[in-house]
Amino acid sequence: MTLLFVLSSLITCTVSLVHASCPIKLSPSRVVVRFGDRLMANCISTSKVDGIGWESVYGGIGLTPKISNLPFNISVVNDWVIEPVCYVSLPDGEQCVETLPVTVYKTPDSVSMSGTWSVKEGRQYSMWCNIAGVAPAKSLSVQWHKGNQIIHTETFNDTRPFPVTKSSVFSFTADREDNGALYWCEAELNLSSPEQNPPIMLSKFHSMTVLYPPTFAKPEHETVEAQADKTLALDCSATGNPLPVYSWKIPHPAQETNKDSNLNGSSLSLAFPLPGIYTCTASNSLGSTAKNVTVIEATGDRTTFAVLIGVFVTLGVLLLVAGLFFVTANGTFSFNKLSYTRGQPTAMGPV
Repeated sequence: MTLLFVLSSLITCTVSLVHASCPIKLSPSRVVVRFGDRLMANCISTSKVDGIGWESVYGGIGLTPKISNLPFNISVVNDWVIEPVCYVSLPDGEQCVETLPVTVYKTPDSVSMSGTWSVKEGRQYSMWCNIAGVAPAKSLSVQWHKGNQIIHTETFNDTRPFPVTKSSVFSFTADREDNGALYWCEAELNLSSPEQNPPIMLSKFHSMTVLYPPTFAKPEHETVEAQADKTLALDCSATGNPLPVYSWKIPHPAQETNKDSNLNGSSLSLAFPLPGIYTCTASNSLGSTAKNVTVIEATGDRTTFAVLIGVFVTLGVLLLVAGLFFVTANGTFSFNKLSYTRGQPTAMGPV
C-alpha cells in the first residue's frame, strides 16, 4: 500500500508540473548554439505568477518573486547536452515547468571524397564522402553532385549529440557520357531554418576519367560511290578513350602508294579509287572494332567511261588507218608517201 501511495503521489506531482495552462513563454522557443558560443534565453510569464526560476547543470537561478520574466545565459557552452528548465510558482501554490530545447552543433572539421577517378565503362564502382567531426549527426545531410545535377542525397539516424565522423557511399556504373564530369559532395547541418543553418561545406572537385573501347561515328558498314575524276575520302572516325589508332586494309595492293592518312589515321584519301571493300580497324587498350567501306562506281560515271572508251577506240582506228597510208617502207612517217614526180618511177611502177 505504501508503494502505491508513493506512485500515486509522483503521478499527481508530474501532472501538476506539466500544467495544461502553464503560463510560460520561452524566448526563443528553441535555441541553436555552436559549441563554445554564448547561450541566452528569457522565460516570460503570460499571467500573474508568484515567482520564476531556472534550473540548469550550468547553475540555475532560484525562484525570484514578483517578476514577469527572468533571463538565462551561459557565457560559454562547453557541453553537448543542455536542458535548461524554466519553472514558475502559481498563485494556487502549484508549479509548472517548461524545458528549453537546445541544439549544440559543430561544423565538420573536413569534408573529403575518396574513390577511383579513372574507371572502365560498364563496371561497378563506389565513392565515399567523408565528414569528420560533425555534431549532431542526426541533423546532417549529404548531397552528391555531378556537374549541375544532384545525383544522391543521404541523411543519418545517428542520435549521438557529440561530434562523430560519418561517411556517405555512392555506387554507380561507369558510362562514357560521364567522362570528364566533375563530382563533389556537400555537407549541411539542417538545424532550424535555412537562415540559421551554418554554411554548407564542400569537398574538393574531382574529374572522372572513363575509359571505353572505340565506337565509330558512322555506321560500321557503308557503301560509297567513286567519281572517276575526283579524289575519294573514306572516313573511319571513332570515339574512344584512350584515343584509337587506325589501320587500313586495301583491296588493291597497287593502291598502297595512293593512300594518305591524317594524323590520327582516321581517313583515307584515294586519288584513283577502285571498286572494292576497304576495311578500317580502330583500336585502343580496351578493344578494337572494324568497319567495311564498299566502294562502287558511280552510275553516271559508267556512261562517261563508255564514251571515253569509244573515243579512244575511234582514235586508235584512225591512227591505224593513218599508219597504213603515211608510214614508209623503212618505218618512218611521211606525208609524201603518196606523192610522185612526173617522169619518175614510183614503188607501184610507171604512172
